[in-house]
Amino acid sequence: MNDIQTTYDLHDYLQKIFKYDSFQEGQEEIITDILNGRDVLGILRTGTGKSLCYQLPAKLLPGLTIVVSPLISLMIDQVRELKAMQYKEVAALHSIEQREIRQNILTELHKYKLLFVSPELLQNNYILTQLKRRQVSLFVVDEAHCISQWGYDFRTDYLRLPEVIASLNNPTVLALTGTATPDIQTDIRHKLKRNTMIEHIYPMDRENISLIVEEVAGSEELKMKRLIEWIHAYETPAIVYFSSRLKTEQIARHITGKISNKKIAYYHGGLDTKDRLKIQQQFMNDQLDVICCTSAFGMGINKPNIRMVIHYHLPTRVEAYIQEIGRAGRDGKDSVSVLLYRNEDIHIPLNIIEHELPNRAELTFILQRLLQYKREEERIPVDESVIEQQFMIEATKWRYLLYHLEKHQAVKEQEVFHSEEELTKVFKKIQQFTEMRLQEKRLHLQNVISWIHTKNCFRQVLYAPFQQAITNRSFNCCSNCGYALPTKTIEKQQDEQITETDWQTLLKKVLLIGDSY
Repeated sequence: MNDIQTTYDLHDYLQKIFKYDSFQEGQEEIITDILNGRDVLGILRTGTGKSLCYQLPAKLLPGLTIVVSPLISLMIDQVRELKAMQYKEVAALHSIEQREIRQNILTELHKYKLLFVSPELLQNNYILTQLKRRQVSLFVVDEAHCISQWGYDFRTDYLRLPEVIASLNNPTVLALTGTATPDIQTDIRHKLKRNTMIEHIYPMDRENISLIVEEVAGSEELKMKRLIEWIHAYETPAIVYFSSRLKTEQIARHITGKISNKKIAYYHGGLDTKDRLKIQQQFMNDQLDVICCTSAFGMGINKPNIRMVIHYHLPTRVEAYIQEIGRAGRDGKDSVSVLLYRNEDIHIPLNIIEHELPNRAELTFILQRLLQYKREEERIPVDESVIEQQFMIEATKWRYLLYHLEKHQAVKEQEVFHSEEELTKVFKKIQQFTEMRLQEKRLHLQNVISWIHTKNCFRQVLYAPFQQAITNRSFNCCSNCGYALPTKTIEKQQDEQITETDWQTLLKKVLLIGDSY
């Protein structure tokens, strides 16, 4: 593309289409490179409008812009918001949409400038065939850290995106995320086969978020009590993250009975899709004060007034933690992140890690089942419920295995191609790769554990692997630097008649200003 988009043109389009007076950090630079046909890796801190980096080019470029999005709720939200802004040429392909509506979108692709789709649906031959009939000018991977964080394990279709891009005649590629270490940045470029991407990397530190890390010594009941105290003490809306679906439900019900003046709900991937969307919309519309949830909630949530994010369990990696706390304070106002932990809780994230990938016994059993399919000249089932029954393995683990089996050309079009000796060698390679992935995951968890025990500034240590310069926040930086509850919140506590006469005792009780500081 010729360099025809001047600064004046872009600002004019920005005002005309989106009614914004100016670009936020990094947006204009990224958009300019995209319009000039350059592949871009963009890392912008959460809440700085990453989506504009493809929404505006989609209007200006010929043909179609495809956005690979990780969550249905995120697609639905973005389509709704754009249509509310009179950006009508937008649609989303996802699994809960009625088949007739999906068919109409594919039949009338010429009407759209922007199409959201999951990486899994891009493996559908019919959908891909329809997309090939349109000129695709821009291919966007939103939340691109998912390539590295999810692609190796339970969403392996992220690793198949280069083949999709090539089949669409190699359009310009934009990869966007809010959190990525230099290693993950390299991994994104490598996995997309775009090693010469122009990089626009901006600081990830959100200086308006105070970082609180608190050890709760004692029982689970004491930890729940501290959670209730924090929700009482600080402004809402708030998000509380858990590692367990069961705990999400149990504690949501428990604190609902203890906090009468706040509306609380729970959210996790086991709920019906329509129920999840309903809860999310209620939270977005300020009909709910507190969401107790797993990591399934929050990616792409554009709610500006979230005041507090609490982690009830340890996250399994620092990148996920930064992503999740970044949902607070998108309006730029003071907000807080609280991580509560007990030393006994370490088994929870460790157990998650150890059960995410197939173990040696599962691999051995599946090898024998595949050899049986080979001997009997049967095709491998496509239906994942049948796979789970016959292979005695979860669908997510099967997707992981199938990707590697296809990668080693042991399985093609539902048939086992290798001999017993060759297939056994392939399974040994898969076992070695799985052990390597487990070691990496354990290391990520160890980094989290090391961070929560640091005696230095939590902010400095947290962001050091991601950026060179760290914001020096002089007030309420983190619990290691000293933290005091904002005056407005203290007044709110008094209004709610929380009885306490000694203000120093109150702060020690509700916050982290204990004798050890």
